[in-house]
Amino acid sequence: MQAFRKFLPMFDRVLVERVAAETVSKGGIMIPEKAQGKVQQATVVAVGPGSTRKDGKVSPVCVNVGDKVLLPEYGGTKVVLEDKDYFLFRDGDILGKYVE
Repeated sequence: MQAFRKFLPMFDRVLVERVAAETVSKGGIMIPEKAQGKVQQATVVAVGPGSTRKDGKVSPVCVNVGDKVLLPEYGGTKVVLEDKDYFLFRDGDILGKYVE
């Protein structure tokens, strides 16, 4: 069983796995770790049920498991599950999602 299946985000939280940073440029040049920059693309691996509005109804999360999303440069909470790094973001903090 995968680690994130044992973890369910609360409320409007979204658990994502960042895409690996590019280590080689398009021209074939190796990019040093310090020059790689922070990866802002991620895949959604788990979502919470949504936030509760003032009228008591649940407002669902805007993304689904498997969506590719654009993250802010800073923020999120790092979560380590079975030696793998994941990040928790609020639904409203996610900048957008990629569509095919």
